[in-house]
Amino acid sequence: MSARKPSRWITSAALAGALTLTASSAVAAPTRDSSNNNTTFKITQAVTEEKLLSHLTALQGIADSNDGTRASGTPGYQASVDYVVGKLQAAGYTPEVQEFSFPFFQEVVPTTVTADGTTLATEDVAIMSYSGSGNVAAPVQAVDTTGARVVSTSGCEAEDFAGFTAGSVALLQRGTCSFAQKAANAEAAGASAVLIFNTGLDGSEGVVNGTLGEPGVTTLPVVGLSYRAGVELLDAQEVSVTAETVSETRTTYNVLAETGTGDPANTVMVGAHLDGAPEGPGINDNGTGSAGILAIAEAMAKTKTENNVRFAWWGAEELGLLGAEHYVYDLAENDPAALEDIALYLNFDMIGSPNYGRFVYDGDGSAFGPDVSAEAPEGSGAIEAAFHEYFGSVGLASGETEFSGRSDYGPFIEVGIPAGGLFTGAEGVKTEEQAALFGGEAGQAYDSCYHTACDSIGNVSVQGLGEMSDAAAAVVLRYAMSTHDVNGEGEPYRQKGKGVTGHPKGKDRGHGPHEHRAEQATA
Repeated sequence: MSARKPSRWITSAALAGALTLTASSAVAAPTRDSSNNNTTFKITQAVTEEKLLSHLTALQGIADSNDGTRASGTPGYQASVDYVVGKLQAAGYTPEVQEFSFPFFQEVVPTTVTADGTTLATEDVAIMSYSGSGNVAAPVQAVDTTGARVVSTSGCEAEDFAGFTAGSVALLQRGTCSFAQKAANAEAAGASAVLIFNTGLDGSEGVVNGTLGEPGVTTLPVVGLSYRAGVELLDAQEVSVTAETVSETRTTYNVLAETGTGDPANTVMVGAHLDGAPEGPGINDNGTGSAGILAIAEAMAKTKTENNVRFAWWGAEELGLLGAEHYVYDLAENDPAALEDIALYLNFDMIGSPNYGRFVYDGDGSAFGPDVSAEAPEGSGAIEAAFHEYFGSVGLASGETEFSGRSDYGPFIEVGIPAGGLFTGAEGVKTEEQAALFGGEAGQAYDSCYHTACDSIGNVSVQGLGEMSDAAAAVVLRYAMSTHDVNGEGEPYRQKGKGVTGHPKGKDRGHGPHEHRAEQATA
């Protein structure tokens, strides 16, 4: 674990000097709801579809007012933070904002590569994260590659560029060393741009979607190509490369708020990333998770809990889980006792996909096993079971998704904290079996707008979001009252008061009985 600077915390009282609160947030009055939503029935009644949609509508409006994006490091993300902070304050919380620096990257306009007057197809070209900008027209020169289908050493050594003509576009092949090393060697040899094509081995023929790791590696345009495009360029004479990017260090934020009751030495953390991908508004990914836990936090503002519940809205997830990672590493370095106090972490990333499945993270490894899923800390299987138990209690089928580490629970399980959560699917394709269990269209992506400009409020299943948010609320409340099944703390959980004998909102949600079904796609 690398050394990190202590994080900067901004209390809600100081927010006006650090962030610009939206007008609606600044004038919001404290909520007067005195209800103690301490049963599954009450909490799921309080987390209404209307409230969820009101939060999503606000996030869509923020994106519309900020060039169509809510990506970390942009005004759209800052406005999203303002909105969440204002809603939490109105509900009676005292939110804190954690500031941290991160490597920001944005492709301003689509990158193009033209060879001898013919522009390569969009699907064959992808700008590398943290690439420089440029408008280059120059001869193309292959470096230590013949286009053979191999994991190549092309460009990994300075000696590979012996005889390279300065000013040419360097054509390299993927393999052996990092893209950053290949690009730095090409720049040192005088290249004007860098093109890196795929290996051509099974599963590695498509476009290279790579990263240079951080800003400042090179000022050159660095572009990934498909294997086919790279081989075709071996015979090209002149290549034009046009790329316009922003690659720099920026500041972003996590937002945290916790209940006023409950044992702080047995804290239940509930998180969702607030940022979207730069390409669009980020409403399903992950306005849905953010709206879901915000509605749950509002509903629990007056609930008397046995355990402290801490809600978190993470920044910079789309650039590598950076917000959650910063939070966990900061605690490990500066307050390890507080890290020890975290009993478990619940994650909600994409819970309203239009062609949704009701997927639970495979915490016990029974559906995917160690060859696919990350190792889950002890207690994660109990969290998985709690979600399945809820779905079964309301007559809804639920399945499983791999515990891949690709969302904000990753940093938590790395330090041994049990975790679980929900997911409705991303770019993966729904099977016939899943369509029979969950409804929707077989053979189609769960979310065909994943990481694109069409991930707007029209890209959300309101029914799916309602079902998943109810499950989230029920399990958050369960662990707010007892974590006995996860870590042995407290008495075994027993539902108080009126139980759930069907969907508590009285709607027909019948997609069949509770069943376990594996799902390969991840967020």
